Parts: sequence; structure tokens; C-alpha cells
Amino acid sequence: MKKIYFASGNDHKRKEIEALFPSYEIVLPKDEGIEFNPVEDGMSFVENASIKAKALWNIVHAPTLADDSGLSVDALSGRPGIYSARYGEKDGKRLEDSERNKLLLSELRDVQDRSAHFVSALVFIFDENRTYSIEERVDGKIAYVPSGSHGFGYDPIFIIDGIERNMAELSDEEKNIYSHRAKSSALMNIIMKNIWR
Repeated sequence: MKKIYFASGNDHKRKEIEALFPSYEIVLPKDEGIEFNPVEDGMSFVENASIKAKALWNIVHAPTLADDSGLSVDALSGRPGIYSARYGEKDGKRLEDSERNKLLLSELRDVQDRSAHFVSALVFIFDENRTYSIEERVDGKIAYVPSGSHGFGYDPIFIIDGIERNMAELSDEEKNIYSHRAKSSALMNIIMKNIWR
């Protein structure tokens, strides 16, 4: 099985990536004792995914995949956006998922327009001359209360357009069909298959 280093320390993301890239062995830096905590100071999801991919590539010099994803809420001018994981952070201390969701719902307490979208940017570095990037999104709206016990992050408060269910209400198999990461991964799998023979 071909080995890909995944530029993350997030076990939830690793689980999703393993399901979305079943033909590859997904390895996190920490699996091999690699200290990995790059500064994500890009201005877009693709820039931040590129920062992570390049940082890990420079250490392992092997095929590397990075994801940067988040939630953008129209009524909040796109926030939390690229700061989704750091939303509500104070003095370097990050909130738990449930605390971030509570904060976001409080900001939308009296807001009627609850339209939002999840974004997933993937960057794959195959070798020093070949880097590929993809960004996909799934549209929906913010619920009034959390629902569902699957997924992580903002999944319990995001209702997917078209199926009208919270992301956290989907099974893992369903999420791997409808999610933003599923859409970007499907395209990246095609690229990988074509270049990695």
C-alpha cells in the first residue's frame, strides 16, 4: 500500500482521510515521532493547506497531503472561515468543539439569514516538481440547536442543503458522500491515481 504523510495531528481528520483514501496508508507526523506544528498564517484555506504540506514535505521528502477546512457563515461576513479551529481562542487556549458551537449560535441568536458553507482545501505534494491543490465546498445553513452525535467540529450545527440533515446526523458512510472533504477527496483521488502508477 502506498504511503502518504498527512499533515495533521487531528485523529478525527485522519479517520475521515483514511476512509476517503482507502488505497493509501495514511501516516501522521506523530506516528513517527515527528514534531509538527507549523504556523498557519495564510489568508485562504488553500494557502494554509500549502503551508502544512510544504512544512511536512521538507521534513519527510515523501508524498504529503494536507487539508485545511472550515465553516464560513454569510451573516458573519464569512467568519469563522480560516480561523474555524481557533474561533473564540483566548491567550492561546482553544475552545472545545461544543464551546465553539455555543459561541457561534450565540452570535446568530437574532439572525434570520443562517446560510453557510463548509470548505475543504487539499494540497498534495507528490515530489519536488509536482504539487496539486483542490478546493470544494458544501452549502447549507446553521441550525438553531446542535443535533447528532457523529462527526466533530461544527458538524452538529450545520444542516446540508438538499438533504436537510445536520452533518452530525450522518453516518460515516453518508458523510463520506456529502461532505466538503468527500468532494475534494474524490477529485484528489483521481489526480493521485493518474500520477502515481
